[in-house]
Amino acid sequence: MLEVCYFRFGKPAGYVLHELPALPYQQIWIGIGPFLVNTVVGALIAAPAAIPVIQFDAGDPLDYVLIWLGVSIAMHAFPSTGDARSIWQTLKTRKTSLLTKLIAVPLVSLIYLGAISSFVWLDLAYGMMVAMLLPNGLIWLMVEHWAR
Repeated sequence: MLEVCYFRFGKPAGYVLHELPALPYQQIWIGIGPFLVNTVVGALIAAPAAIPVIQFDAGDPLDYVLIWLGVSIAMHAFPSTGDARSIWQTLKTRKTSLLTKLIAVPLVSLIYLGAISSFVWLDLAYGMMVAMLLPNGLIWLMVEHWAR
């Protein structure tokens, strides 16, 4: 790693500058890693609170704090345009396989679309979906499956 910033006021709130990975597909994993981690962490933090609030219309103040925290984490899951540029640069190298290019080109497009859509609060909608709808949807699926 060349430089790490865990938190700062401004855009982006945090970042990692790293050396180029040995294999092109590793750059894709580096670019989408925060998306995967923030989605899972946001859902896990909010789930114990979102289930009683939505399923039973009950909840104490701590439940609402956990839901807010889960939404906040999940809404910051979208990779940055810097991640998209980094993945795109990797695609230009000769050693990038066709399969990696076929996977990464739509991914880069989605990252840019997510960045543009944050102006219309898509990131907030995603955070709410991950923190509230995902845990409750999983409960609903389990109940439906066990009811059979």
